[in-house]
Amino acid sequence: MKFIVKTQRGMESIAANYISEALPDTKVWASPMGYSGLVIVETEHENPEEKILEIPEVERAIPVIMEVPAKLAEIVSAAEKIAPLIEENQTFAVKTKRRGKHDFTSMDVNRELGARIQELTNADVNLSWPDRVVQVEIIGDRAYISILPGEEFRKFTPDKFDARKLFRKLTIVQMPYWGDFKACRSFGEKIGRAAQAFEVKELIIAPKEKMNAFELAEFIRGIKIGQESRYQVQREAYPWKVEKVPVSVWDLYQVVRDKRRNKRLLIITDPKGPTLAEVKENLGRDMLHAKEVVVFIGSREGIPRGLFRFADYVVDLAPYMTFATEHGIPGALVSLWEVYEGYLREREGKE
Repeated sequence: MKFIVKTQRGMESIAANYISEALPDTKVWASPMGYSGLVIVETEHENPEEKILEIPEVERAIPVIMEVPAKLAEIVSAAEKIAPLIEENQTFAVKTKRRGKHDFTSMDVNRELGARIQELTNADVNLSWPDRVVQVEIIGDRAYISILPGEEFRKFTPDKFDARKLFRKLTIVQMPYWGDFKACRSFGEKIGRAAQAFEVKELIIAPKEKMNAFELAEFIRGIKIGQESRYQVQREAYPWKVEKVPVSVWDLYQVVRDKRRNKRLLIITDPKGPTLAEVKENLGRDMLHAKEVVVFIGSREGIPRGLFRFADYVVDLAPYMTFATEHGIPGALVSLWEVYEGYLREREGKE
């Protein structure tokens, strides 16, 4: 078994010595790649975690279930082995700690790995109260992946910002899925569950042109089913009162006209725009001060390019990659929250 052991900075060597004494013939690597506060432990002992946690200098001992090269594609491919460990009726979150230089960010790992796990499990993403946490610890050229119970991440602490403060003023404008009736309903269920999971202000279904009424009806029926299933889980799990997200239908172009006229913050997700990293400082500030944040998400095809002129931001969530329709809401909202939270922390530091 392999563990990532975390200590206070400067205590890793002391912890490593005690671990070696408690678990003879164990491979112990203090400060791997020069990173303090870390010890990698590889052992063949039975129940080693109990003995490791008996050492006061050890703060956490994270059991590693997979080790892969620190490349985004390799990490995402690990979802195939992770998925069987997460049940469909559970919620999950991906949390990444990256150390070293890479051609991707922690946000990229959270988004891409999370999307792939959701695709394989049909489980919902929940950033505040996950049942399971997929922990990715990247140290230099290796990535260590673990699955942890979500209980330890559920407690509110003074250093955590409430994600609902952003999502409660965020409206999703979703182009509908069309085609086969069964597919329309299936995609609708996933989108309805996602919108309800994030407790957004409103979900607007916005076709850009005339479409088959029965295909649209199946899509909306699916949204209602997905929303209801997620709402029932929230009612039982959350300590606060949960409301169903309002759902409406509106022509895409009229949504733009109305929201722009009322000076809302309009964000379009599209690969033609700059990355979040390029606009995060201004975007975080504008989301904080906006009365309403309106996010436009395509389906099978992107948001019409003519609308880009009327948006405050056109952002590329994952360069060189295209999200599946059902991943649009989780991918966009997780990314926007990380930008928003980052801005709040930076602002708090400055003040």
